[in-house]
Amino acid sequence: MVPEAAGPEEDPDGLEDRLRRFATIWSRAIFPATATSLTRPEFETLLLPLARTLREALHAYPFDTTPAARVGNALIAAHCTDPEALGRTLGVIESYLVLYCGTDELTTEDNRARCARLQHALAAGYAHALRERTLAEQEAIARSALAARSEAEDALHATQARFHAVFEGAAIGIGIADLDGNVLEVNDTLTQMFGGLEHHVRSRNVNEWVHPEDAPHVWRMYGELVRGEREHFQVEKAFYRNDGTVLWTNLTLSLLRDAEGAPQYQLALMEDTTERRLLHLRLRYEATHDALTGLPNRTLFFERLEKTLAAADDARFGLCYLDLDGFKAINDSLGHSSGDRLLVEVADRLQSCATASGEMVARIGGDEFVALTTGPDTCGGVSELASRILGVLASPIRLEGREFTVRGSIGIVEGPAAGRSPAEVLRSADITMYRAKAAGGNRFELADPEADARAITRHGLTTALPAALERGEFFIEYQPLVRLDDGAVHGAEALVRWSHPQHGVLGPDRFIPLAEHTGLIVPLGRWVLEQSVRQARFWQQQLPAGALGAPLRVNVNLSPAQLHHPGLVTDTVEVLERIGLPPGGLCLEVTESALIGADEDLLKPLRQLAEMGVDIALDDFGTGYSNLANLRRLPVSVLKLDRSFTLGMQQHPADPVDLKIVEGIVSLAHSLELAVTVEGVETGAQADHLRRLGCDTAQGWYYARPGPPERLHTLLLADAV
Repeated sequence: MVPEAAGPEEDPDGLEDRLRRFATIWSRAIFPATATSLTRPEFETLLLPLARTLREALHAYPFDTTPAARVGNALIAAHCTDPEALGRTLGVIESYLVLYCGTDELTTEDNRARCARLQHALAAGYAHALRERTLAEQEAIARSALAARSEAEDALHATQARFHAVFEGAAIGIGIADLDGNVLEVNDTLTQMFGGLEHHVRSRNVNEWVHPEDAPHVWRMYGELVRGEREHFQVEKAFYRNDGTVLWTNLTLSLLRDAEGAPQYQLALMEDTTERRLLHLRLRYEATHDALTGLPNRTLFFERLEKTLAAADDARFGLCYLDLDGFKAINDSLGHSSGDRLLVEVADRLQSCATASGEMVARIGGDEFVALTTGPDTCGGVSELASRILGVLASPIRLEGREFTVRGSIGIVEGPAAGRSPAEVLRSADITMYRAKAAGGNRFELADPEADARAITRHGLTTALPAALERGEFFIEYQPLVRLDDGAVHGAEALVRWSHPQHGVLGPDRFIPLAEHTGLIVPLGRWVLEQSVRQARFWQQQLPAGALGAPLRVNVNLSPAQLHHPGLVTDTVEVLERIGLPPGGLCLEVTESALIGADEDLLKPLRQLAEMGVDIALDDFGTGYSNLANLRRLPVSVLKLDRSFTLGMQQHPADPVDLKIVEGIVSLAHSLELAVTVEGVETGAQADHLRRLGCDTAQGWYYARPGPPERLHTLLLADAV
């Protein structure tokens, strides 16, 4: 029964429609080569579930080619026994399966690789089914003919005639030999398989047809057969022809007994599988080699690596993971065609580096290559291999009339093979390669398990960041800002924390750089701003009017990414107005390094906020090597002096140089009408020195560590009393 076409609601992506188009193309291609009694529409309906099976196999994870072999069997069952039907089927799959049924979850290269492996499996399943069908028919015929030949004398001529018709007309090679192996009879098909000269076959002994690729058990089973211990066996076996070429066959050898049951002859049925084997080898090559460079691809590399890692316990290996530096710039400037030519040249050079026994080079995607070496001395050998690779890449490559020097970054993993998986090894090499790239490129680095663990942790945190914000895993602690003249709490700095389910509470240094890299810093920063402003408004509402003598202020950090976000001013104004906090109750802290060399476009949003009454603090002042004269053009009202300037004040007597530096900065800031806040105050001696030097406010563990808003609320109430 033909399944109903899926409606728009049932098949929103048109998957069923594309599958039907694929089945239509398939049926039109092979219907003329079939021996079926079905009409073409009926035949198309027959092919539709087979097409669906191929699509599901293409999408399957883990990938498995077994369904494709069943499709090949099904074609034989549908009477598609003409060899042309197989060729047309493989052509349709190669041209249209990925086009109509490919998955976006895989790259085009991986889709094509899977498609090639499905073609191979289908061809193998088709051939197996055809062979079984043919052998079953022909062996039954041959047995009947030979049995008839040994029957009654009066039927001898009729039996011989029937036997001769079957023997000579068979589509597979048939040979009869005595128990000593001497060939007695061969049909024309077998003669043609061996080159067309009958005496070159009939005059030989079976024992002469030994081939180096014979499986060890072949001749053992042959001995059992001629001794009467086995009735038949079936193997794949190669033979040498007289001209030296190789004939591959599926050989079925059977024992013929006389009327008393004693062994008498051996009957050989041979199917020529040479072309099918060549097709298998071609499909195997295409599935395991890169189409552009001819190097082994990711599939073959993983097979080799897995075999290497499964070797003896004392085996060692070395792996170089190479990524070209700046290849994208060449692709963008000269186009992908030139980029492909460059990759071909690089592949040739890499191939010249891996010529020793146990070495191989593969392209695993894009501009990424791997080189594998095995042997007893991979510790030194893999470093030498990496040096050779960088050496051959150093010579300029000429493209489009210009010379390009190709650089590469290499990550090396070396060690004992036992106990490691291919995915683990490649991940470590990939991480190490990026360390080499981060160190400037054109170099190699050795794998470091501790560095790998840190990189894996960073990746895990990066992946978990978006969901963490949605699940409310972030919270804010507040560190008091204290006026140095009277010790009263002036405000607080909001410091975001991440309560990670596995790693516990993480400080901003662990995740803020990751948030900036992924772009999540903008929504995270807006959340911190809103929570901090809401908390500051709550404190103001809970304190008696005029209790602190000055408006309470909350300091919120801004990252460079937030400074460049076009919605900075709009978001800040919206939060302040919605929550009801006066602009003077908010101070935005910007690091000095973020404003070094800032142009007017970057300073414009800060100026707008400053004109509204929002304070702008220059955080970590003194670490960015900025020109002090530039302070006049920055829209800042507060300098936050870095803690490094006050470390010398913890000792007694205080470092006179630090005292002079801080005194000069405070004098300069006050002359520019800027307030000075000092970070990292840890002792009373520091606080006394800073107060005498004229600093306005301070924060640090001497006053209080960052904590929940309730603790700061207690401090505020204490100051208000």
